[in-house]
Amino acid sequence: MKTLSNTNINLRALEPEDLDFLYQIENNESFWEISHTQTPFSKFVLKQYLENAHLDIFEAKQLRLLIEEKSTKKQLGMIDLFDFNPQHNRAGIGILIHPDFQQNGFASDALSILINYAFSYLGLHQLYANITSDNFKSLSLFKKHNFREVGIKKDWIYSDRNFKDEILFQLIKQ
Repeated sequence: MKTLSNTNINLRALEPEDLDFLYQIENNESFWEISHTQTPFSKFVLKQYLENAHLDIFEAKQLRLLIEEKSTKKQLGMIDLFDFNPQHNRAGIGILIHPDFQQNGFASDALSILINYAFSYLGLHQLYANITSDNFKSLSLFKKHNFREVGIKKDWIYSDRNFKDEILFQLIKQ
């Protein structure tokens, strides 16, 4: 699994054993803004999701990978390719690191691995990310990996009784 790992982390498919971690992440209200979630998920629904997670990216049009620390196998977060469009060779990318493991370079490692996988293995031409203007950690992360700001969607996200701008970033394979 060299394609989806480095010296620190592995990106791997979700397993049934990840149900409790997935439940914890998906029901953490502090993440709902970025995941566009408005209601909690039941374990039953998430279990069904895991049962169908085996679908190929070409079938499901998305790929969710668990980020795990290589040495301890600790679940750190998730990284997704979504809105996968093989006709136009592009996909959106999203990343979430559990708060206990942020600021350790795991997000940067995961993003680097997934960019390489998307361009080298899937043959994509571009990736994009939508990031709220107040998500400074994500803005910094994606800029570090050469994503370029290409547009601003004004008052795009409604959260905590306020509207927020969402910035569109693209990384085009050179």
